Order: sequence, then C-alpha cells, then structure tokens
Amino acid sequence: MSKRGEAYSQDLRERVLAALDSGMAARTIEPLFKVSLSYIYKAAARRRETGEVCARPQRNHVALKLAEHEEALRSKLEADPDARIVDLRAWAKTGLGIAISHARMWHMLKRLGLTYKKRRSMPANKSAPMSRRRAASGAAAKSG
Repeated sequence: MSKRGEAYSQDLRERVLAALDSGMAARTIEPLFKVSLSYIYKAAARRRETGEVCARPQRNHVALKLAEHEEALRSKLEADPDARIVDLRAWAKTGLGIAISHARMWHMLKRLGLTYKKRRSMPANKSAPMSRRRAASGAAAKSG
C-alpha cells in the first residue's frame, strides 16, 4: 500500500494487472493487494487505451520560486541574520520581483538548512517565575 500522493510500486502494478488478466474480479483483487477499486479500473483502462503499465511522473510538485536565488537569500540572511519571514518575503517582492507565500519561504529556509530561531533562549527571569511550580506528589501533597 502506498502513501497518499505516492505511486504504487511497479511490482504491485504488475501483480494487480496479472490477477485481473487471470480472470479474478476487481472486487476480489482490491482487498488481496490492498489497492482501491478505482485504481484497478483506471490501471486496466490505461493499459487498454495506451498500453502503459508504469507509473507516470507525479505532477503535484510545486517548483521553488527562489531556487535560482539561493545565494542571494543566503547573502541577505548573512547581512541581516535576525530577519523575520515577513521581512524576507518583502525583500523577495521588492528586490527580486517574486511574490512568495509564508509557507514557501519557510520551506526554502528549511531547504537551505537555516532555522527560524536565530539566538539561544534567553536566561530565566529572575524577578518572577515564568511557570507554576509543580505540585508535590503522593501523600506529601495531601494535608489531613
């Protein structure tokens, strides 16, 4: 069984079509190979119409708009290491003429191995606790 958006293996494709060719009903093949009924019908129809039995290339890939501007993005982040994603999107729009979503910019930073958090965590607040103290455990917490 393949993950959503991932093609079935060639071996599985061949076994499903061979079972269909041997005379098995599609409803019998479905639970046996753990494929959907619609996949069986579509694979059989595509083989009948075009002769294709291999997976076609996936068409759900979204090209990275900033792929050819990786070095420019790295340079921008070296010059301004605390730049927020909002700032980087504005820079891409004005400097490169590319409109890019927040998620795509985040994906590009991740792809470059860059993290959102630029500095280490701040030291604990000494004037007041930042979180509640944990309750005592067991019998010590109960007062009689």
